[in-house]
Amino acid sequence: MDALSNERLLGVFKGVLLDMDGTLVNSDAVVERIWHRWAVAHGLDPHEALKVVHGRQGYATMAILLPDRPVEENYADNRTMLAQETADTDGVVPVPGAPAFMASLAGLPHALVTSADAALAQARMTAAGLPMPEVRVTAECVGASKPDPEGFLKGAAELGFTPDECLVFEDSEAGIAAGRAAGMRVVGVGPRAVAHRPTAQVPDLTRIRVERADDGTVLVHVTD
Repeated sequence: MDALSNERLLGVFKGVLLDMDGTLVNSDAVVERIWHRWAVAHGLDPHEALKVVHGRQGYATMAILLPDRPVEENYADNRTMLAQETADTDGVVPVPGAPAFMASLAGLPHALVTSADAALAQARMTAAGLPMPEVRVTAECVGASKPDPEGFLKGAAELGFTPDECLVFEDSEAGIAAGRAAGMRVVGVGPRAVAHRPTAQVPDLTRIRVERADDGTVLVHVTD
């Protein structure tokens, strides 16, 4: 059977907003190593801790796991862990289909919207061999972590589009919730996305095809 026989047009968009970890880059090995150590050091079950880590900035995860802890301690730990994660790229690889997907976005309006800071985002995109989008909203750019929609709203604004004109690619519960709260359609990427009601869901980026229409809009196709 033709691989494109189950392809369908998801929609026509003016801009594309991309999460990084779990969506473009598989950094699970690093995330699990570092958060496992942190959880054990704080007397927490690392397996339970990892259930809430993905998609959020570190301080926001800590606030959930240790709700009575002073926020200043969370911010201090967050800075330490960001430095550790930036220095550790062992096992960081592109999500299947990410190189071709990013190549297809070249010249089209798109932005990175990530809970990583600028240094970590650069380290992981470089380790995965992926081009860094010119427009990016990193942790330093927002006052609230996903699932707050601030990052995606800023990404849309920087591209010059309204929220309903943009499509989000996300993998986590927090990220999908942020995209939906921003009033955007969301493509869920990978197994974490399945349970969180994205507009569409794909196992990886090999199931996505992007093309530029004659009027400059972005056509996004999904293979079921």
